[in-house]
Amino acid sequence: MPGFLFLRLLVERSRTTIVQLKYFTTQRSKMFVKAIEEVGGYTRAIHTIGRIWGSERIAAGSSTLFFVNSDGWALTCAHVAKLFVDGQTIGEKFAAFKSERGQIPQGKNQRNALNQLERKYGYKPGETIELHNRFLGCVEGSLNLDIKIHSSLDLALVKFNGFSKILCENYPVFGRSGEDLKQGMSICRLGFPFPEFTNYGYDAVSDSIGWTAGGQEGSPRFPIDGMLTRHVAEPGGKIVAFELSTPGIRGQSGGPAFGVDGRVWGMQSLTRHLDLDFDVDVEVQRGAKVRRVQDSAFLHVGGCIHIDALKEFMRENGVRFAEG
Repeated sequence: MPGFLFLRLLVERSRTTIVQLKYFTTQRSKMFVKAIEEVGGYTRAIHTIGRIWGSERIAAGSSTLFFVNSDGWALTCAHVAKLFVDGQTIGEKFAAFKSERGQIPQGKNQRNALNQLERKYGYKPGETIELHNRFLGCVEGSLNLDIKIHSSLDLALVKFNGFSKILCENYPVFGRSGEDLKQGMSICRLGFPFPEFTNYGYDAVSDSIGWTAGGQEGSPRFPIDGMLTRHVAEPGGKIVAFELSTPGIRGQSGGPAFGVDGRVWGMQSLTRHLDLDFDVDVEVQRGAKVRRVQDSAFLHVGGCIHIDALKEFMRENGVRFAEG
């Protein structure tokens, strides 16, 4: 082969390699972009505010759910769904307490009567007395929920009833088989940690907290990806969950876990803290000062409910879903 033809062939191969590398780099940088846009169409935030006995300070938090179909069914964690039930029970109890408190006559025995009333209701420092939840971008119309909680897993179904319109543009497609969920796969989770909403306040006249017209209403969604490290089985050996190499963040509980194509493979549930057995006790220099650092290292990994468990629970409750 003439030298100039050989050189030209090398140049052409080099150009092809560069184009392929550029394509790979571009695709890698956009790995979850389309999937997040798709999954964001049916993933919604839940905002929660609460306070404890003896305090006017409001604690704000968030969690996540994702709709399954246009009938109003959504998936979330059991520990999230229980907030809805507990909120109503706690609210009714505090309303009854305030009603009885308002009937206590003023006088020298008022303090003693109030102490007795507090003991009757079990109110003491640290006891939750108010808990309110708000669903963002879910439905228009009345809010009437049916909740079905799994008997053993951190899994719940929420049915929105009586709505005039469901505020979803699309719905999830679940992976066809849990056997396709392999160790080493890249999985992303989407939810609403780091709550930034401020539309709440305390009213001294009614001695209650609640939602306000002012303040910031929303919080930004937050994705985080990781590699599937291990499957998690029940004592009988049935796979019910899987582990990811990065933590799920508080507030993402109840959010979908999905692949680069947008298919849902599970649901974020918890974070485990694995002891790495790397204990540090050393002196380090910081500027002109020497200080001692003592630390124990942990690996924080995410725990997700497995797709097979999600599907089984939906089928048991007659909830239709798409797979493919």
